Amino acid sequence: MKRCRPVCAVLAALLVASVASGCADGADGGAADHGKPAAGQPGAAAARPGPAAAAEARAERLKREQAARVAAAKKWGLAKPPLAAPAPPAEKPRITTREGFEVEGGEALPPVFTTVPTKERIVFLTMDDGAEKDPELLRMMTELKIPYSAFLSDYVVSDDYGYFKDMQARGVTLNNHTLNHRYLPGLSKAEQRREICGEQDKIEKYFGKRPTLFRPPYGNYNGDTLRVAGSCGIKAVPLWAAEAFPDHMEWREWDQDLHPGDIVLTHFRGREDWKGSMADMIRRVMKTITDKGYAVARLEDYV
Repeated sequence: MKRCRPVCAVLAALLVASVASGCADGADGGAADHGKPAAGQPGAAAARPGPAAAAEARAERLKREQAARVAAAKKWGLAKPPLAAPAPPAEKPRITTREGFEVEGGEALPPVFTTVPTKERIVFLTMDDGAEKDPELLRMMTELKIPYSAFLSDYVVSDDYGYFKDMQARGVTLNNHTLNHRYLPGLSKAEQRREICGEQDKIEKYFGKRPTLFRPPYGNYNGDTLRVAGSCGIKAVPLWAAEAFPDHMEWREWDQDLHPGDIVLTHFRGREDWKGSMADMIRRVMKTITDKGYAVARLEDYV
């Protein structure tokens, strides 16, 4: 027993030292972590917010956006704030020519349609020609965050390309409505080419991008119209299901109502032509759209 005491004392001392070393390593984040890197150090997994945090952040963002819509609607005299459109589809729907709008041999031509196929309660706002250049409209649509598409005719746009460059900078797509707004079925194929492809050239020259959407004046066209349009880059021909004025709406359909995916037409017009301004027209059409439970979506996200 006496001979064992020195050995036992040595073993006890080593054990105590080992425990002390382990405690010290654990205190400063060393060996007690079994070699795992500390947070924020190379090799550490980045902290990610959980589903609850992400949902909370999204809810807060939507709350702020709704508050901004309410404030803008009040500022611009809308009866109700516009409804928010859903996110656009990951894949655009297949567009086909509306029954009764076909031309002979038109299967491979740009489709002519008045409504985009969707089940969402959305409609699309479009404006034709470009005669009225109301700066109030640009501010109003920007602050209300209402998307719309412009279909331009050069004969009324050419005196102020800058107005439409400003519009384009605000996210509006500028589309083709011919050079001079002529009745296309009454023109030769060559004359139609000048009207349609000539406007393609003008928009590309002054706004940097060749359109893919075209609307014939008055909604009138023939087989030559679609063949010419397709030959100079047009992919689709959206017409309309309803038309908006400052004091009333006009309807294509028998039920005189909106439907999911309907295209709404209006014009760049002012008090010289209408019983009101473009801002009055927006107030009227948005009241109709919102009261019926629809939001306005961006046409180019679907076509």
